This record gives sequence, structure tokens and C-alpha cells, in this order.
Amino acid sequence: MARRYDCTDVVDRKHGLREAASAVRRGDLVVLPTDTVYGVGADAFNARAVGDLLEAKGRGRGMPSPVLVGSPNTLHGLVTDFSEQAWELVDAFWPGALTLVARHQPSLTWDLGETQGTAAVRMPLHPVALDLLKDFGPMAVSSANLTGHPAPQDCDAAREMLGDAVSVYLDGGPTPDTVPSTIVDVTGRVPKLLRAGAVSEEELRKVVPDLEISH
Repeated sequence: MARRYDCTDVVDRKHGLREAASAVRRGDLVVLPTDTVYGVGADAFNARAVGDLLEAKGRGRGMPSPVLVGSPNTLHGLVTDFSEQAWELVDAFWPGALTLVARHQPSLTWDLGETQGTAAVRMPLHPVALDLLKDFGPMAVSSANLTGHPAPQDCDAAREMLGDAVSVYLDGGPTPDTVPSTIVDVTGRVPKLLRAGAVSEEELRKVVPDLEISH
């Protein structure tokens, strides 16, 4: 039976974060608020749990799960060939609604799906998400919806879709933004905008003037 915690209440939030971290360590799924939409998360290094996440969403391995982190410093252990421009984007927009697609360390023992050696990484600007990530570590987190349905902006919508496939629901109230994160590929010589989102092209160009646009 899924448990739900009201993270607007100080005591319930403390209990909820503890239970969510324990659930992820067991290999279970949790739902958490972010600065864009609600996400469903699992231990990024537990292949079975990541598989359960994709299955709960009705999503294939061809659409691998992004990874959320609680600190930019975590990147040092996750990615390789990270350019100076990539770090400048991190400095400018993290925590926030910018996802960076980077080459992951070849030594990492994770299976996020068919990633072709890359990982989509983001540090969200939401206190509940950050507290959980700082406690547990990197998590595979995708929007908490069934594939083909709108991404949820509140816990009720997430629970209606995912039900008891999730062990713990962290209810942080409505998310502050309806727009998904912007996605930039930093695997090449010049960063490339893959998906427009909450961080505008204009804002990105202030940091990376030669930004390319994917067509």
C-alpha cells in the first residue's frame, strides 16, 4: 500500500523524506515534486528498480530515464569529457530547469535504458527534491505520468496514474512551473539545444553564444 506524506507540514515532511530514502534503498519507486512537474524516481544504480520505473510509466528502454542530482559536485563521478562551456551552463542555471546530456563515465554500473553512453542530468530547484537527493544520491527520475498522458503538476494526478506501483508519495503541493526542463546536449564541441523549455534560447545564448539548434 502506497504511503503519502504532506511535505508542507514540517513533521510529515521529515518522516516522508526518511521513508522515501529507505524505499529507494530497497529498490522501490517514489514520487517527488520538482521545480517543473512531479517525478517518479528510483535508485539510478539499481537496474531492476529503473526497469520498474519504465514499466510503471509504460515506457520502453528506447526512452531512458534522466538522472537528478543534489549537487553539481556529483557530476565529477558521473560524467566525462565535460567541457568548459558545459560547466558554465551548470554555474548559470543549476539548480534549475536545465537538463544536460553528457557522456557518462564508462566505469559506471548502471542501466538507465538505451543511452548510447550518455546520461541526461539535472539538479532541480525544489527543496523536497534536493533534500532527498542529498540524502540518497543520484536518482533516475522521469515525469510521474503514464506515457502519452500529461505530466502531473500535483500529487493527486501522479497517484491517479501510478497508484501502488509507487511506495512513497511526497506531496509538496502544486509545482511552480508547467513548462518542462530545457535539454542541451554537451557531448559535442558546441552545446546543442535539443528541447526548448523553461530556460529560453535567449538565456542560454548569454552563456553559450554559439549554441547550436537541433533540427
